[in-house]
Amino acid sequence: MADEPKIRPDEPFAGPPEEEEAAATMGFLDHLDELRRRVFYVVAFIAVAFIVCWGFADVIYGFLAKPVAEALRASRLAQIKTNAPLPSLSDLPDGTQVTYVFGAGVAIDGLTVPPGTAVPARIARDAQGKRRLETAQTLVIQQRVVPEGFALPSAELLAAAPDPLGQLVVHTVQGAFNLYIKVAFYAAIFFSIPFALYQLYAFVAPGLYRHERAYVYPVLILGTGFFLLGAAFGYYIAFPRACLFLLDTAKDFQPMIEVNEYFDLIITIVLGLGIVFELPTVVFVLARLGLVTAGFLLRIWRLAVMIILVLAAIISPTSDIPNMMIFAVPMLALYFLSVGIAYVFGRPREADASAPAAETGKELRSVG
Repeated sequence: MADEPKIRPDEPFAGPPEEEEAAATMGFLDHLDELRRRVFYVVAFIAVAFIVCWGFADVIYGFLAKPVAEALRASRLAQIKTNAPLPSLSDLPDGTQVTYVFGAGVAIDGLTVPPGTAVPARIARDAQGKRRLETAQTLVIQQRVVPEGFALPSAELLAAAPDPLGQLVVHTVQGAFNLYIKVAFYAAIFFSIPFALYQLYAFVAPGLYRHERAYVYPVLILGTGFFLLGAAFGYYIAFPRACLFLLDTAKDFQPMIEVNEYFDLIITIVLGLGIVFELPTVVFVLARLGLVTAGFLLRIWRLAVMIILVLAAIISPTSDIPNMMIFAVPMLALYFLSVGIAYVFGRPREADASAPAAETGKELRSVG
């Protein structure tokens, strides 16, 4: 019986003996080597993801530029409707429905159309991406069928502006190349986050208790879900409304938005809101560890509201109250959601729960 390991009653159970032995045999240099190996895996994954994302950098940029492009078109159309000078055909965006009136001597496929003939048309693009004016429906002119999508003779009016609305600009020769590098790099980091989190878990897992490992998958699911929810909120709701407000204040000027500055702005807002939306996940972890309770969160709600308003003012690209509230209201809702999470999933602190067991162990040793 002397060979059996002695277990002190006041020490927490660390897991199976083989795991304790494996953890005990890993020295400081072994931990550094393990950390280096995990970091190398993450960097290699990001490098591979960067190469893949570089091939789709223009597609990713088009997705990120969509909010400001639509805001530019909406702002420009509002100016066209309110300004006194009549717009030219090249000022209209793709998809605009117009009425085309034939002039004298205009022919379509050998058919001379009487002057003054009006047909429905729209602005579109051909297979090469060039803008053109085409018929919006099937027409019958002098017993000849003109199919929908037939190009009308007005290409010279559209050639001057391939995409007059919703375009961003670059100020240097290498500006577009640098932009695509940044787009591919940030996209690679974004797609590498799940793999990086798994490597982080693999590094710290040997030092976790069994009940602590059970929290890993809920935290990963909640963290990923709330991050994507925050990023989507910033991309689809918050940022487009902020763009409309900012462009409306510049209605007396011709906006020329530089692509790199715009990319930095949208990345800051989308990532910032994604991180802010992690509040319920953080509260879940702290509540399970017994460090935060629902009562504590309710007691400090005034301080929390003030901090949330400050964060909303920092994240919001505008200084007006309505746009700031677009960022602040979801954050307030997340805070009170976190109160409910703390109430449902909270537990006493581990030290308080283990105190009776430690006292019992001391009594057993004294009796023995």
